[in-house]
Amino acid sequence: MSKKEEFKEFVKKNPKLVKYVRSGESNWQKFYEIYDLYGEDNEAWKEYLGVATTATTVGALDALSWLKNINLDSVQSGVANIQKMLGMVQELTSKEEKPNQEYKPRPIYKHFED
Repeated sequence: MSKKEEFKEFVKKNPKLVKYVRSGESNWQKFYEIYDLYGEDNEAWKEYLGVATTATTVGALDALSWLKNINLDSVQSGVANIQKMLGMVQELTSKEEKPNQEYKPRPIYKHFED
């Protein structure tokens, strides 16, 4: 389908644009240029259509359905595992020196706890 025919379909879906042309506030050339540059899903149409564009609406609905499908138990267990891992890393990289017993060399004459 050509760009011109796609624009015609867009106008059929959005009859508010016809009102702007009939009232003389805008013309078809301007609308076609906006459509050619930005397409259907852009904030440029917000001024003329007065509603969120289809991409914004679809994006919000997708986000809501994605949020509904989240398993909170798996998220909670994942966060707990990350906390454990960070605690272990912090413990390994802490700058505090742990008190070691003083090294006492074993006497030469003593072998394996004789």
